[in-house]
Amino acid sequence: MMSPKFQFLAIIAAVLINCTQGANILAVFSCPSPSHLIVEISMAKVLAENGHNVTVVTSMKPHVTHKNMHIIQVDLTEEENQSMKDTMAKLTARDNSDTLSALFRIRQQFEFMFNKNRDVMKDQRVKDLYENKDNKFDLVMIGYFLNNFQIGIAQKLKVPVVLASSMFQWEIFYSTLGNPREIAYVPNIGVFGKIGSTLTFSQRVFGLISFAIQRVFTYFLEKDNAALYYELYGDDPNMPPYEEINKNVSLVLFNTHGLSEGPIRPNMPGVIEVGGIQVKEQPDPLPKDIAEFLDNATDGAILLSLGSNIQGQFLKPETVQKMFNVLSKLKQRIIWKWEDLSKTPGKSANIMYSKWLPQDDILAHPKIMLFINHAGRGGITESQYHGKPMLSLPVFGDQPANADKVVFDEFGLSMSLLTLEEKPFRDNILEILENPKYTQNVKAFSQLFRDRPMSARQTVLYWVEYVLRYHGAPHLQSPLLHMSFITANNLDIFAILFVVLIIIVFVNVLILRLVYRKLTGKSKKDQITNPNKLKTN
Repeated sequence: MMSPKFQFLAIIAAVLINCTQGANILAVFSCPSPSHLIVEISMAKVLAENGHNVTVVTSMKPHVTHKNMHIIQVDLTEEENQSMKDTMAKLTARDNSDTLSALFRIRQQFEFMFNKNRDVMKDQRVKDLYENKDNKFDLVMIGYFLNNFQIGIAQKLKVPVVLASSMFQWEIFYSTLGNPREIAYVPNIGVFGKIGSTLTFSQRVFGLISFAIQRVFTYFLEKDNAALYYELYGDDPNMPPYEEINKNVSLVLFNTHGLSEGPIRPNMPGVIEVGGIQVKEQPDPLPKDIAEFLDNATDGAILLSLGSNIQGQFLKPETVQKMFNVLSKLKQRIIWKWEDLSKTPGKSANIMYSKWLPQDDILAHPKIMLFINHAGRGGITESQYHGKPMLSLPVFGDQPANADKVVFDEFGLSMSLLTLEEKPFRDNILEILENPKYTQNVKAFSQLFRDRPMSARQTVLYWVEYVLRYHGAPHLQSPLLHMSFITANNLDIFAILFVVLIIIVFVNVLILRLVYRKLTGKSKKDQITNPNKLKTN
């Protein structure tokens, strides 16, 4: 057995080797959405903390940094900032509860995001990353939000590419993963089932319709991405066709955990789930004012945050007033994320306003009894991790479906932000606070969510380094990526079998007719020369 002294030296040697062999990784996180960046930068930080040099291209200031992270920030212009605010205001002001129909509106309303992703790639500092031959990278990580065209930079650098997704797995990832489309038993968006149950007939019908709508959406999305790809790289004869770049993705890191969250589905090796990657294993100390406010909450506290995109200024003033009227009368203390501190909803001794909140650290505090949120995936994941029940006020995108899942799992309740009234708002809050089932259910889930062979951080590190070790790990790829729809579903074989069957049937019918005529003595010649006899027959 190795002595403790040699064990210590071996550990030191391993650390030194890891540091000296750190890879150069380019992380493109250009989507101008803080909630996406929080998840993506958490993955990059894991790599930086373990000795890799990470160059991060972003359009927003990251909430975390590290000495091994180099930031290239392509800031939003005033016009882009205004466009983003206008888009969020429109989304907040209309009913987007139908997730599928909202997909096509989002494609138009988020046009500024697509344009920003394109403009970031045109920035000379970004182009220098591959035009300057002194720059050497071993891997590219793309923060994914409907931006497949950016995979082209990995082709420029001739290195493997990994996608970092804050979303769940659905149809838009098929072109990069080739995961089986098992729509008969894998619930689609907005469809939920108990563990061990199968989909009902109506759920399968809805799933089929939903799949068809997603296919149409993906078709138009791919056309948009192809146009942007050729705009950026079309003048380079060495670049492959757009259809080929999606097939070069080594793996996708999803902010999900299917074993606990569901749905259970067959996954190819390139699907890596790291749900909760943004959650700290040990929460940071809270700012002094927040810590004192919570520590002195003798009747507990409630956190209200509608995320980074849905700002208070986008809400109807009467809605804000109704929320304040209810919250100010509760015995619990309220921490309310509110951007404009010069114009708050109102003054109350039990309410603290803050334009920025360490959400994950606050949810970890034992005095928090309820999280009022907008049903964004990041917030729901953090709330589930810390075992806090929720009241969701969904607005757009996947939020309505996420909120429905919260209700289905009995982790909390959901209501419309657009039609919010005081009494239902108050009743829902009291129901969650006073009925222990919500807290019990989400705490039980928290234990299941955390129980895995490797933590989310360890999983990110292992699989990214795996791709580096095996030069892109092409053996992880699904063969479906290289097969057409016809061959992937054996339609060519079925077609041949059908033709063979038709031929067999035709030949058998012909033989039977010949045998029949021979037995009855009615040859074809007799039928022609004796028409009267034929007519009689």
